[in-house]
Amino acid sequence: MRKFSVDDDITNASTISAEIYKNEDLFNLAKQAIFYPSWQYVADFEDIKVPGQVYPFTLFEGYMNEPLLMSRDFNDTVHALSNVCTHRGNIVVEDAGNYKNLRCRYHGKKFGIDGCFAFMPEFDDASGFPSEFDNLPKVSFQQWKKFFFISIGNGFGFDELISEMDKRVGWLPIEEFVYDANRSRDYLVNANWALYCDNYLEGFHIPYVHPSLNEVLDYGSYTAEIYKYSNLQIGFAESGEEIFKLPKDSVDYGKNIGAYYYWLWPNMMFNFYPWGLSINIVRPINLYRTKVSFKTYVWKPELLDKGAGAGLDRVEREDENIVEQVQLGVNSVLYDRGRFSPKREKGVHHFHRLLASAYNNLRK
Repeated sequence: MRKFSVDDDITNASTISAEIYKNEDLFNLAKQAIFYPSWQYVADFEDIKVPGQVYPFTLFEGYMNEPLLMSRDFNDTVHALSNVCTHRGNIVVEDAGNYKNLRCRYHGKKFGIDGCFAFMPEFDDASGFPSEFDNLPKVSFQQWKKFFFISIGNGFGFDELISEMDKRVGWLPIEEFVYDANRSRDYLVNANWALYCDNYLEGFHIPYVHPSLNEVLDYGSYTAEIYKYSNLQIGFAESGEEIFKLPKDSVDYGKNIGAYYYWLWPNMMFNFYPWGLSINIVRPINLYRTKVSFKTYVWKPELLDKGAGAGLDRVEREDENIVEQVQLGVNSVLYDRGRFSPKREKGVHHFHRLLASAYNNLRK
């Protein structure tokens, strides 16, 4: 595998090679290089609110296909576990709900809600049984506000991912935000997952691709801040548009901020608006197909459809169209790398450096 290089100095740097977006081997290697070591949003408090509640899910369905579950036991303790029976590999929990225990319907192996082995028929003569390997494997998880994140590979600390966002917008009563299924949906994009992230990570295209959004944001004041495993784009509002009522101890107090756009490595976007939060999860399906899930959490319904947080479906479709066109372009044998705008593409440069590092570290 080739070594990728993206200069740390954006004024000298070129983008990562277009091979990232069109090479099947690199796409498959991203599982080990990028996604298994990362933290991923998987559930919110309502999914495992009461003791006995179990929430099964597949991490990156169609790509990694990792069966997992989250549960809350009868001591009110939350667990993240493998959803694969430690006997013969059957899926243990098929449907979300409330359970007294977890039982595999293949041969009857039983586990507690905490994943610990409880019972197995016809194993009286098995030597050294049960052992710790008969428990469902545990998965690292963390909770931020009402949201749960898991990591299979434990590549870096959760605080490195979330701390900057928590410092900046942690004052918001996020636990009070209400999930709105009617405003949440999945989009299918005919492009590589990384191209979708590239597009999100710069406001450079806003005047050209999003005319309605450009009317409510002050493009000239649009800024980006870079952290270790996250970055922030701040959308300043034009006069008269909806803005955050910021607390006096906020570093942004007195500024007309219409949106905080947080990107969390490698594929999550937390978009805060005066009305609430839109979480966007970018999930690869295949080399040229990506599912983007929009999850909407409403705080102030009276502010919906106003300012930078209005017309999100239209903005998404505009993004899809341009990203799909870019996919056609980067597939050209005549294109490999471009240059960055030092003023407008700091976020993309940050993403490309992380991509290069992840792939290069896999080679060591």
